Amino acid sequence: MNLKTESLFQFSSLTIILLLLAFYGGTYLLSLLIKKDKETTSGFMVAGHGVGFGMGAASMTATWIWAASFYAAATSGYKYGVSGPIHYGFWGALMILFIYPFGMRFRELAPDGHTLGELIHARHGSSSQLILAISNLMGSLISLMVNFTAAGALVSVLSPLSFQTGVMIAGIGVLSYTLTSGFRASVFTDFAQLVALMAIGIVIIPAVLFAMGGPQVMVDGLANLTLEQQDFFSSEAFFQQGAPYFVAVLAYAIGNQTITQRLFAIDKTKIKQTFITATVGYAGIVIGLGMIGLMALTIGIEPLDGNMNNLIPQMVSTYLHPVFIALFFILVIGSLSSTADSDLSALSTIMMADVYGKNIAKGRVKPKTMMLVGRSTMIIATAAGLIFASFKLDILVMLVFVGALWGAIVFPVIASVFWNRVTNAAFTSAVIIGLLLFCVVRFELLPMTGFTALFFEILASVGAAVVIGLMVFGFLGRKIGMVAAAITLVLMLIFATGFLRQYMVLLASLTAYGASTIACIIVSLMGDEHFDFALINQRVGDYDKKAKASTSELS
Repeated sequence: MNLKTESLFQFSSLTIILLLLAFYGGTYLLSLLIKKDKETTSGFMVAGHGVGFGMGAASMTATWIWAASFYAAATSGYKYGVSGPIHYGFWGALMILFIYPFGMRFRELAPDGHTLGELIHARHGSSSQLILAISNLMGSLISLMVNFTAAGALVSVLSPLSFQTGVMIAGIGVLSYTLTSGFRASVFTDFAQLVALMAIGIVIIPAVLFAMGGPQVMVDGLANLTLEQQDFFSSEAFFQQGAPYFVAVLAYAIGNQTITQRLFAIDKTKIKQTFITATVGYAGIVIGLGMIGLMALTIGIEPLDGNMNNLIPQMVSTYLHPVFIALFFILVIGSLSSTADSDLSALSTIMMADVYGKNIAKGRVKPKTMMLVGRSTMIIATAAGLIFASFKLDILVMLVFVGALWGAIVFPVIASVFWNRVTNAAFTSAVIIGLLLFCVVRFELLPMTGFTALFFEILASVGAAVVIGLMVFGFLGRKIGMVAAAITLVLMLIFATGFLRQYMVLLASLTAYGASTIACIIVSLMGDEHFDFALINQRVGDYDKKAKASTSELS
């Protein structure tokens, strides 16, 4: 079998430029179809809270599938064998499903809200809200950089054009259509991008399989795998990939504005079916992409230059006709663009609502100024994303911190919308303590042996109980959730102590959950707050209506 692992297929510079212009030009023209002469702040931030089922499910799926999903899913299949794609795709899909019951609570408390930060500001005040806002600003900016970096890398691999050229074209292309109508443009173009992504994925994945010889070749190649890679219930795959990813995406579902923005945008009566559909769509696409990594493993392909990110381009380039390679190129560009435009919309909404609306204008907003803040944020964020992406910075440390911050806020956020005893001090101290202890474990600032390791394993056991308890609580209610948490805690204390220290990433992530939960409960019980949740609806509203009301009062 002649495997072209020495180099990848390359298009001419002109061909790549034409493909990019066709994609971004078409996307821009689509965005013009929904452009309004006078865009409202609510329309720009959450599409007027009226996004329907089809658009909502497509946008949710397309946003959740970003450039990293392609490469990470394939890497998981290549490293961990038959269970790898499942551990990446299934857990990510489950987290889409997980968020909707809590999203219903967010919408119940703040039906005219735009960000989770607004709700937390109404519940606790500025300090807790700014923790959410800062974590989201960091997370969305990092995501923007990752997607622009992926575009640059793809262009440089498949054409003679430079990395920087690919980054610039992607950044300007995404900004061009998102700047017109904000979130409305993001949702509308997500629908078209997902249709293309699904159609191309359905063609490319089977095409690679049959071009390499069909299912039988893949089945025969399973004999070349290690016993762990052949095992569908591999413990190594679960503890190294599945469990850490499960914990991480749970935090992402609660903490990331691109997700909560859609919760506030989708028609309240359509949230359940929208998120169930997005769950199935994400799982199908991403597990399928992970299978390409498994195919490469079974036939013995080595990643070009030792870089796992080359696996999918390498398989496509090795086995498919240039037409299919061009389709693959559009597929990846579409996936990263759908997430990048969501990041721009999220960043602009945070600056409009959380920073300007709540902390600068103090609720007395001017819609024109608010729109200017939003569009200026998009331009500045794109420029920052282009600059940092062009430097090819190592963003792993930043991602670690943002992931820890999101993990530390999960329990305080959910408790704040269900339990009236949670105080601002409890929220803030819980996040800080969770983040600090996460850093101690993740960077091994103390030797993870003896009593120290046991202490953190106990905290992590609490964290695991919190994760399972919250998930069960969301779907089955408080009593069953508490029973599930108690059972999980007992099992973790029996089996995880003395064992979990072998998996530092998982130990650190669960520590953030456990420590923040304990701190939040203790500090809340020390206070005497009994919050009236009806106040949230009074404090969070439509900025256009507020501006009109203020004008009427003045006249």
